[in-house]
Amino acid sequence: MHIHTTAAPYDAIVVGSGANGGIAAQELGERGLRVLVLEAGRDIDPKKDQHNPARDMARRVVNITTRKHTHQATHPGYWKANPDFFVDEREHPYTTPEHKPFYWIRGRQVGGRSHTWGGITLRLSDYEFKAAQRDGYGENWPITHADLAPYYAQLETFFQVRGARDGLAQLPDGNYLPPTPFTPAEADWQTLISDHWTDRQLIHSRGFTLHRPTAEQPWSRAASPGSSLKAALATGNVELRPNSVVSHLMFDADKHQASGVAFVDRLTQTAHEVRGSIVVLCASAIESVRILLHSTAEHQPHGLPNESGILGRYLMDHISTTQFFWLPGIPEPKDSFPLSGSESFFIPRFCNLKAPQTESFLRGYGLWGGIQRIAVPPVLHKVGEGAIGFLIGHGEVLPRRENQVSLNTNTTDAWGIPAAHIDCAWSDNEQQMVAHMRQEIEATVAAAGGECHALTDLFHMPAIAPMMRRVEKQLTPAAPPGYYIHEVGGARMGSSPQNSVVNADNQCWEASNVLVTDGACWTSSGWQSPTLTEMAITARACDLIAQKLRQGNL
Repeated sequence: MHIHTTAAPYDAIVVGSGANGGIAAQELGERGLRVLVLEAGRDIDPKKDQHNPARDMARRVVNITTRKHTHQATHPGYWKANPDFFVDEREHPYTTPEHKPFYWIRGRQVGGRSHTWGGITLRLSDYEFKAAQRDGYGENWPITHADLAPYYAQLETFFQVRGARDGLAQLPDGNYLPPTPFTPAEADWQTLISDHWTDRQLIHSRGFTLHRPTAEQPWSRAASPGSSLKAALATGNVELRPNSVVSHLMFDADKHQASGVAFVDRLTQTAHEVRGSIVVLCASAIESVRILLHSTAEHQPHGLPNESGILGRYLMDHISTTQFFWLPGIPEPKDSFPLSGSESFFIPRFCNLKAPQTESFLRGYGLWGGIQRIAVPPVLHKVGEGAIGFLIGHGEVLPRRENQVSLNTNTTDAWGIPAAHIDCAWSDNEQQMVAHMRQEIEATVAAAGGECHALTDLFHMPAIAPMMRRVEKQLTPAAPPGYYIHEVGGARMGSSPQNSVVNADNQCWEASNVLVTDGACWTSSGWQSPTLTEMAITARACDLIAQKLRQGNL
């Protein structure tokens, strides 16, 4: 096969153009580096890709009928966004062991999954970074909240995050614009919870407000094309190449470093190689791990040795459970209240802050929710007058060696690249945690005089009710791994090559010019939404590697 090679090397090659790839390109481009961003998916067009309810519903029907979207159609986000922002599962296969489902939900286009994420921006605390020293399980992160604090603050300011400063030890405050208002029912709940319990409180969620497209700003600031990637391209130092499906990294036999990236053109199926001084993997946790696995000595000349066998191990997601409820007799508010990352609430109580822990499970969880934010016409309501809300628990999953990603060389994608084989399941610790979640959710709803119901019992759902009932059964009591789209781990940070894949600065121990900065590098999962922390880690790693490049310390 003829391989097309780019002659002049770049200072940096960033793999992925989503939330983390946009930050990496911005950080490196603003420091004067010549950067190439490789995106596996297509370019986007504001005229064709903006959310259009009627068009998008028609596409969903076709996509589900043709099995283009099977697992992905079970996620609520699929029904709110342009369905073309989700991959064709027929072209992007992956495998799992029998009876161990994993719902890998992906987006391959410029901006990746940043177009469809919920926009919640919570910091991790040292309760997460140093959890192992508190309960004795696993490894501590090699960094602390203080290491990320300046990068958190920089990102919160740049993204214009909204929230309140609540002074919670387990959820550090940030640099916020004023919080968005609660709905009347949410404000009542805040009072109810503070009166009813002394050990928890309801707070404003922290994140992005609902985006309303304009000609000048078609994409949300939560999406990299509307923020970080846009700023990166404006530097004039960053080149974006969509339709570039990365296969593996190439290595220099003498320097023990990566020399570049090999990829396949998505449209022409031609093979390409591009050279770079550093490579930053921001392709999403499982995809970055897949690329690294295909870059090992087992598959590539002079590839990564992976002598520790850690690469691909310790995959995590968040354990989650969802409950809808009805609060009878509460009138509809006069104003409409959207649902977004900041237009909602959290109850971040359940973190097992005491040592030794008082619950039967290790680590903790939070509850995200909203009331009077589900805009469904009254004619579709099955219940009488009242407020409808939801609570979603998402909790920390313990890092376990047996939860892993490997390569299935017998199954390839549409471009001939080996598929990921994902072997991941919940442990007894997660099962006990989700039981505690459901107990606390039901107690909270009952304290407010509410009733817990399935979504199909609250609303008439012409045509899709049978499918929704099947989905509800699949997700009870807990959704399978992958469903919450918070997968992390597989190339974790640590203090030595024996317990990790990358060091505290996100450099691969076995190739110091390869950085892994997306969720793959996580040592433990925490309970908070991961995207802001991933971006802070990316900003820090790019800052440090740029300094090392200038000093010649690579």
